[in-house]
Amino acid sequence: MSRFFSHFCFIFCLISAFCFISSTQAAKVAIVIDDIGYRATDKQVLSIPGNITYSVLPQTPYGQSIAKQAQARALDVILHIPMESTHGKRLGPGALTADMDEMGIKSSLSTSLEEIPFAIGINNHMGSHFTTLSEQMTWTMQFLKDKELFFLDSVTSPKTVGKKVAKELGVPVMSRHVFLDNHLNYEYIEQQFTQLVEKAQRNQIAIAIAHPHPETVSALTKLIPKLNEAGVSLVPLSALYPLDTQSPIFKASAE
Repeated sequence: MSRFFSHFCFIFCLISAFCFISSTQAAKVAIVIDDIGYRATDKQVLSIPGNITYSVLPQTPYGQSIAKQAQARALDVILHIPMESTHGKRLGPGALTADMDEMGIKSSLSTSLEEIPFAIGINNHMGSHFTTLSEQMTWTMQFLKDKELFFLDSVTSPKTVGKKVAKELGVPVMSRHVFLDNHLNYEYIEQQFTQLVEKAQRNQIAIAIAHPHPETVSALTKLIPKLNEAGVSLVPLSALYPLDTQSPIFKASAE
């Protein structure tokens, strides 16, 4: 009887351990809405349910106001920093370009952060050229490290060195996995959303980027409630980073 009891206890412990591990490794997704700030209608993104992360373009007519409303709801806010593209597209204020020196890059980033001082990280707006430049990205990452900010690489170029340079300097970094709304129809967004869920189920985490289009807001409002059915949690972007949660930046974000 005692041998049976010992065997039962062993099996029970194995099952309990498996359940604990499974529960602590539940699949998680973060959804970042960027390109926020130029249109009054961008405020509609605040109606999307759940822990959405808001990435705001610097020095735009509505960016700061929307950022403050998101912060008031204890939601993650990051800066969407324009970076030079390979196509010469107009960048707007707060942009980083290949011809800027170290002082210029850090001064520009500082100005952007002063406008939204509660931002906890940045991701790149465009940047298919800038993110491939090791020296300029090093200066950018040095600024982020000094300010205890993280970097999300939007991966607008397969040649980006963002993740590599960030890791070398000890800056918390992750990369975008899925763009949700390259085409503005429900069927396409649903297809991309399904891809996001499948990536999270395979890899435990996945990060999506979307934009403040009415079609996107409408689609996500319908799709996000389906995450629970798939066993996936929607979390703030910061929850996916291996960060020291005692950092002053993250204490401020949690308040």
